[in-house]
Amino acid sequence: MADVKTELHLELRQKRAELLSRLDGLSEYDLRRPLTPTGTNLLGLAKHLAGGEYVYLGTSVGRPPPETLAWEEDGSVWEGADMWATPDQSSEYILGLYRRACEHGDRTLQELELDAPARVPHWPAERADTTLGVLLIRMLAETAHHAGHADIVRELIDGRAGPDHDEIGDAESWRVFLAHVQEAADAFAPGADVRGSP
Repeated sequence: MADVKTELHLELRQKRAELLSRLDGLSEYDLRRPLTPTGTNLLGLAKHLAGGEYVYLGTSVGRPPPETLAWEEDGSVWEGADMWATPDQSSEYILGLYRRACEHGDRTLQELELDAPARVPHWPAERADTTLGVLLIRMLAETAHHAGHADIVRELIDGRAGPDHDEIGDAESWRVFLAHVQEAADAFAPGADVRGSP
């Protein structure tokens, strides 16, 4: 039977892979373009998570990353600079950064135990002192959260809804499903005659 650390680490690796799969096969433009009113974009999600890996599974447990991130050094991370790629940051650079940050995090998890002490300076004082286990859960939750965002953004770009998209249905079955969902929603549109549930 696998232990908790092994299971959490495996789940983190799976969520990382899911995120990266949503970026496969897209142009530089599609990787960068914001598709929500708050600017969510695929490359920005990978850039943001790279910083998280380096902070939570690196610096916070006394294992500083092998590279510095300009947006963290100059403080612009607090203005959202980690959520989008500048024109001089190629997708190759951002994805390479994310992979290196994940490898650094993997080494941390291989070398330290879950009860290893950690400190997150930007957290409230009463929570700043913590453990690697808490930070692993934080990183897993953060990665799963943003992998979900990546699923939706990718679907907005080209209709690819998740890694098992083709196993669930073809274009026609999705069109029929969407029509059913839209019909149910339309019953509650402003001015609709809502008859209530059965």
